[in-house]
Amino acid sequence: MLVATAVVGPLALIPQGLPPAQAASAAAAALTPQSFVASAVQRSGPAVVTLETQRTVRSTGVSGLPGGLMLDPFLQRFFGLQSPAAPRSRVERGQGSGVIFESSGLVLTNAHVVEKADQVMVGLPDGRRVAGRVLGQDALTDLAVIRLAESGPWPTAPLGDSDRLQVGDWAIAVGNPFGLENTVTLGIISNLNRNVSQLGISGKRLDLIQTDAAINPGNSGGPLLNAAGDVVGINTLVRSGPGAGLGFAIPINRARAIAGQLVAQGRASHPVVGIGLSSVPAPRPGATVPPGAVVRSLVPGGPAAKAGLRVDDVIVALAGVPVATPAAVVTAIDRHGVGRPLSVKVLRGGTAVSLSITPVEMSNLPQAR
Repeated sequence: MLVATAVVGPLALIPQGLPPAQAASAAAAALTPQSFVASAVQRSGPAVVTLETQRTVRSTGVSGLPGGLMLDPFLQRFFGLQSPAAPRSRVERGQGSGVIFESSGLVLTNAHVVEKADQVMVGLPDGRRVAGRVLGQDALTDLAVIRLAESGPWPTAPLGDSDRLQVGDWAIAVGNPFGLENTVTLGIISNLNRNVSQLGISGKRLDLIQTDAAINPGNSGGPLLNAAGDVVGINTLVRSGPGAGLGFAIPINRARAIAGQLVAQGRASHPVVGIGLSSVPAPRPGATVPPGAVVRSLVPGGPAAKAGLRVDDVIVALAGVPVATPAAVVTAIDRHGVGRPLSVKVLRGGTAVSLSITPVEMSNLPQAR
């Protein structure tokens, strides 16, 4: 009986038990000079771009001293100034990556790559350089969309489905680390739904894809590809210091939704209900943490408080779907959107209670005013 052994990548199944000469011939026929990584990069690589940014930073006075003090004639003479210090400016330059996702010339990248940029130049792998204009950026999800100044059609990268990713899938990072264009690294999906707060970062609303594919400075905004060459994430950060070698990407399904909002209205919507959450305490040390999220605080006058949610309630389901963690609660609210009632099931003193809460835009939350 012949036993088939699976070979990694695009190689065919090679039967075992063949005579040596036939086995060698079969192996030679199965091997190709091109790996699945090369095929994946050929599919999306032409749409991976380099972003070069400039911003002007202005400062006044002598460093370390309030500008008002320099109006004193004695201090002017002391510091060798003939007149009050004039504003000084310097140009800061930055670099990052991006990916063209629409043939009309829309580029997806990180918000921190283009933050406060006065000028954006986009470089394509074929050598073309074209100016870009930031259509919108969202600091909470670290995403931005740029429109190329010239008409297309432009090469595009196909967007995949990040909800179908599994831990252990191939991951290919493409970008321009340290200014080295068209750099490709290979790894696997190390984890999914890694909440950004676990990395010690606050002020963001992100559940990230974790990968061991090398992501370095300059890779920010570039695509994370699957084995077929579909974009499944937007590279956003790398862990430095202890634990270095871990990279993180924004799932493309989240990025696609935010990009649509940025193109349509120049900003992104962030639904909130006005609660602070924590994990459900384990019944005893070392025991499994029960699913759900404990309400630790309520914004006075916020949607949750108005709906009757109470501190110490345990949220166990939203819209009929069980939630296991505080991060899952935030994600469900975010996907639900604003202005529509959301059914919430909580445990209150061991009794199940059903409520209806209507999320509002973060800027409309009483505490955010």
